[in-house]
Amino acid sequence: MEQQRYRWIRKAALTGALTLPVMVAGCGWFSPSDSKAVDPPQGETGSAITGADGQTSAAATGSAEVSAQGEASGLTVYLKDAEGYLAPVTIQAKLDSKLTAEAQALELLVDGGAYSKLLPEGFSGVLPQGTQVLNVQVNEKTKLATVEFSKQFSDYNEQDERTMLEAITYTLTGLDGIQGVELWEEGERLQEMPVGQYPLDRALTRAIGINLEADSGVDYSLSTPVTLYFSSKTELGDPYFVPVTRLVPRTTDKLTAALDQLAEGPLEESRLLPVWLQDVSVDKITQNKDTITLDLKDEAYKKGDVAPAEMMRAVVLSLTDNAGVDQVQIKLNGASDFKDELDTSYTEPVSRPEQLNAFKS
Repeated sequence: MEQQRYRWIRKAALTGALTLPVMVAGCGWFSPSDSKAVDPPQGETGSAITGADGQTSAAATGSAEVSAQGEASGLTVYLKDAEGYLAPVTIQAKLDSKLTAEAQALELLVDGGAYSKLLPEGFSGVLPQGTQVLNVQVNEKTKLATVEFSKQFSDYNEQDERTMLEAITYTLTGLDGIQGVELWEEGERLQEMPVGQYPLDRALTRAIGINLEADSGVDYSLSTPVTLYFSSKTELGDPYFVPVTRLVPRTTDKLTAALDQLAEGPLEESRLLPVWLQDVSVDKITQNKDTITLDLKDEAYKKGDVAPAEMMRAVVLSLTDNAGVDQVQIKLNGASDFKDELDTSYTEPVSRPEQLNAFKS
């Protein structure tokens, strides 16, 4: 029993060693230690020009002020990492006050674009070089973002097509007030992508998934997608979370399926890192309105031990993503009066972070 208890503490300490250099209490997980806790830019901000239909134009010069340096700020965009995965990255830098948050976020996605120097080392935008964001409109009633790109948007390789769509969709729907995205190019609405012909007759939503993969032997036509959060590390050793949408055998219990897959870990060919400790098992999981309650069991855990932060946070991210809720109450061996090695208390429900993967600049 003492050996099991030692394993728990040792694993937690190792996780803490990975996480502590880039964490800050009260802000997003895997964030720089010198940042302040702030709210991310919302979908429509400042003095943006609003039309009769409740639409907001980003084309007007100086239409919205995203941030002012001197106060901590963050805009989360989905960038390609060194392994080819899309990951959410919160940009902590002075952003262009002449652009709305939507337009600025899309500009950050342009490979080698005007704002590429703001991206952390090892990450890059996925839109073709030279792409210009000509216009962005957000309909407040339908929560649809209409985006118009320049002709350079069509200059990409077919294998990059889905990654482009995922990055655009997840970046924009991460902003307040946006649930779907419609794409235009040079004044014409795209009914399909110009190279690989991915259909665009319907608005793009997060239902398309991200970093899509399938469990072995799964029939795509009889599957259920679950989104999981694993970890990776930059060349400098900084850890960050990476979401993957995994197709699993069809089920109506997505939460249990997500935890089962999280415990199973990354697929064999994946270069992502597992987050689940093998000694831990799920005892019970329930959902009541906007809160999920998760009971975990581990014989090695004793009252007073610290819990592994990386695992706990991956669990919160995965569950809230699949359930569409904002918080999770976690219990260990029936009790919630515990903390992780980053001193986060789990006595009350833990909320999904507003910022994620904010690297030191």
